Amino acid sequence: MKVGIGLPNTTPDATGRLLAEWARRADAGPFSTVAVLDRLVYDSVEPFTALAAAAAVTERVRLATNIAIGPLRSAAMLAKQADSVARLSDGRFTLGLGVGARRDDYTAAEADHRTRGERLSAQLAHLRAENTEIELLVGGSSGAAFARMARYADGFAHGGGPPRAFASAATRARAAWHDLGRPGAPKLWGQGYFALGDPDRGSAYLRDYYAFTGPFAETIAAANLTSARAIKDFVRGYAAEGCDELILHPTVSDFDELDRLAEVLA
Repeated sequence: MKVGIGLPNTTPDATGRLLAEWARRADAGPFSTVAVLDRLVYDSVEPFTALAAAAAVTERVRLATNIAIGPLRSAAMLAKQADSVARLSDGRFTLGLGVGARRDDYTAAEADHRTRGERLSAQLAHLRAENTEIELLVGGSSGAAFARMARYADGFAHGGGPPRAFASAATRARAAWHDLGRPGAPKLWGQGYFALGDPDRGSAYLRDYYAFTGPFAETIAAANLTSARAIKDFVRGYAAEGCDELILHPTVSDFDELDRLAEVLA
């Protein structure tokens, strides 16, 4: 199993200099991929812009949206953004897409929240017709999400949780893939959050980032990986359940976090 690291584009104080240096250090470390999250109504750096900056200072790691909220953009704009990052990175790009969960993002984008699933399906079809070389992942937990993944994508991006939650989603992804008659198996990506140097600060960020989920934000914050042992157990658990690539997203944007994670994984 490959292990990548998140680029802290949604954490507080995420400056351009910090993101570029984070990507450069990740490229020199043991990580397979640098991945970004996507929110519109939040203090964050737009994901494709962040990856474009990362592309300029990296040579080895893949770049990924994990995930981007497709229906906030038009199909043409999404295809243009994806193609631009793929070109800037010489093809080192994986496009992970989902519908997202925040209504205020859709209101700000003047996009219809009710038809977001249909829009994403249309976008995936457009992307496949326009560019067959970009690696595509689809995230989500509904039956429709797994069907979209099997029809249009190369794999599935799990939204996080313990290894047993990933295992359940992976079973559904493989079943949808098989039901559509596709050969082989889907690529399976997972993700988690970590804070090794300042756990309280990291958990506070998660509570804020997921405040829209209500009390469930506390559950997410409690799952923040805050020790070397917790990270190693998490990595082993995902590997045992057949994960192909695991992204660990930082909840604190200090370079020490990246260095400590590299040491844990070494």
